[in-house]
Amino acid sequence: MESDDETGSAFGSGEPFSVGVEEELFLVDPVTGRQVNASAAVLERLGPVEGTVERELHACQVELITDVCSSAGEAVGALGGLRRAVVATGAGLLGSGTHPSAMEGEAEITDKERYERIRDLLGDAVATPVGGLHIHIGMPDADTAIRAFNGLRRHLPLLQALAANSPFRHGRDTGLASAREVTIRGWPRSGVPRAMRDFADFRAMTRLLARAADVPDYTWFWWKLRPHPRLGTVEIRALDTQASLEDTAGLVALAHCLARHAAEADSEPDPAAEVLEEGVFRAARFGVRARLPDADGQLRPVSELLDDALALARGYAPELHCADELDRLPALLARDGGAGRQRAAYEIAGMDGLLRELTKFTGAGTATPAVR
Repeated sequence: MESDDETGSAFGSGEPFSVGVEEELFLVDPVTGRQVNASAAVLERLGPVEGTVERELHACQVELITDVCSSAGEAVGALGGLRRAVVATGAGLLGSGTHPSAMEGEAEITDKERYERIRDLLGDAVATPVGGLHIHIGMPDADTAIRAFNGLRRHLPLLQALAANSPFRHGRDTGLASAREVTIRGWPRSGVPRAMRDFADFRAMTRLLARAADVPDYTWFWWKLRPHPRLGTVEIRALDTQASLEDTAGLVALAHCLARHAAEADSEPDPAAEVLEEGVFRAARFGVRARLPDADGQLRPVSELLDDALALARGYAPELHCADELDRLPALLARDGGAGRQRAAYEIAGMDGLLRELTKFTGAGTATPAVR
């Protein structure tokens, strides 16, 4: 659902609080897990799918896009079907915020006008590809979209910590839980935007920033969270792509419920930008082991913040049909998230074993991993 009218939007044109998911996955050798620039060949061989498979900025990635869904379970089921369709072409898939071993500059830029323009604008900032999980929640109107956007800002560090899944980059352990976050900080317009007074404020600010950045519109802003008027959604973009579809389901369910809560609850004071920024970095550095600042700057463990978030989310779970998916998040926490899973595999089998494990696990969908 897109609107070409600059002053219009698609808010309210679909089912309120529907959900859609996009995941950026690495294309790899199906045996070794080594990165390959194969998106054009994959798209040529791809059969009919329910949803969409697109080439990404880098030729070593594809983006899997669900149709509009009613629940996290439905959306993640659709992602599983899209993963299977890509694997059926002969390609391997690897779900991680960064490819663990690929060297800087190995990824080719896809030959599309938009992507060539991004490379011209950003230069070497795009030398290392990143894999993100993007969650869209349908909004009934523009005012509700801004209220949900403002309310979700405070939850970004927690969501990012839970989703941290990229400890390795360029063949080494970075000491981070999400090297993707540190990589994408080199991109302009990639942080957390300020809270908006209303939709008119959002419109005015995006026109001003697009003019200043010499880009066509807000779709060239790679913010961690943004209203998306053309699709009628609020889009959460802060999360690393997951190898595990079970982990993806839990994260999508939590984001879906928190967005519903933010849209309907009374407004709370906005967290200070500096405190929010500190929380985002601590989430990237320590992942599920982080202690994140609350609105008063007091550091609290992710486990406590998750308990609070689940207490909010479970009130919406019956209506959004995601109670089972929410129940998976404590297990994600217990095994140190995606970053912990990657490090456990590396400690046993080294880099080659990690690549094989991630490729096997991503392609298998919901199968239980050999290394935990």
